[in-house]
Amino acid sequence: MEVSPVRNRNELVLVAGGAGFIGSHIIDVLLGEGARVVCLDSYLTGRPQNLRHLERDSRFDFVEGDIVDALPGEIARAHFTRIFNFACAASPPHYQADPEHTMLTNVVGTRNLLRLAEEKRARFLLSSTSEVYGDPEQHPQREAYRGWVSCTGPRACYDEGKRAAETLTFDYQRAGRADVRVARIFNTYGPRMRPDDGRVVSNVICQALAGDDVTVYGDGSQTRSFCYVSDLVEGLVRLMASDVKDGPVNLGNPVELTVSDLVERVLRLTGSRSRIVHRPLPVDDPRRRRPDISRAGERLGGWEPKVPLQQGLEATAAWFADEQGHSGRREQFVEIAAE
Repeated sequence: MEVSPVRNRNELVLVAGGAGFIGSHIIDVLLGEGARVVCLDSYLTGRPQNLRHLERDSRFDFVEGDIVDALPGEIARAHFTRIFNFACAASPPHYQADPEHTMLTNVVGTRNLLRLAEEKRARFLLSSTSEVYGDPEQHPQREAYRGWVSCTGPRACYDEGKRAAETLTFDYQRAGRADVRVARIFNTYGPRMRPDDGRVVSNVICQALAGDDVTVYGDGSQTRSFCYVSDLVEGLVRLMASDVKDGPVNLGNPVELTVSDLVERVLRLTGSRSRIVHRPLPVDDPRRRRPDISRAGERLGGWEPKVPLQQGLEATAAWFADEQGHSGRREQFVEIAAE
């Protein structure tokens, strides 16, 4: 079984959604391994500053475009060997802002990239999500679990959109039209998250640094499992290079904790005196979320997350402190973390 990274300097890789949080980290790794990379992004939720450090890299090119539309000519003409699809808003406030576009991105956009992969004979990786499991009745979640998803609720544009994207992807596989890989990504955090991302790690850190009230939805007993971005990216690169094309693979950290526990950790880390304010739990918000990663461990050369939560939170908080002009507080919470 091949689980080797990209080492071929003739390799041309397309990263759709590459100006986003995870996509931009993937690009860094691919360039570091010697590949040439083209990023396709609409900047709907991706950010130019995530790519600014690559402006002088001759092996990197950026093309602005939306995968829902016809692919730009320079993309259609290029001879890609691998295609990563990260092109979809991934946080509830962003994907619910235009649910029609979210659904079309997952269905029409994924079809457009699959057709490109078929034409170029490129390997294709779909970034799917743990949201395909909905509010799960099975815990932890294994890839064989079919989920408990509301098909009519406010999250359905994303949850059902990703389920449809998986269907399309495996239909191409079964028909012999494309060589595909599917990653089901669980909660991921780290530098380059948007401050207005709306997910719990970015919300809590930004509120704590600013001294604002920290919002907890529900009573805080709901659980999540948080994977640092470098661990996730390693899993994605291994999956793309592997022979795992017979089903999706969970990628996430199996260490589960409550939202209230996360909030307390962040408040201690930052030394914040922010008040905790409770708000109603959003509709269809999952009560528990934890991946079974045994398949990833078995099929991806023993992959498992390595970055402890405390270390990852320190790095993420330091990044947000610099990003939002709280650099004076950066040293303060680093010292608190070291105590």
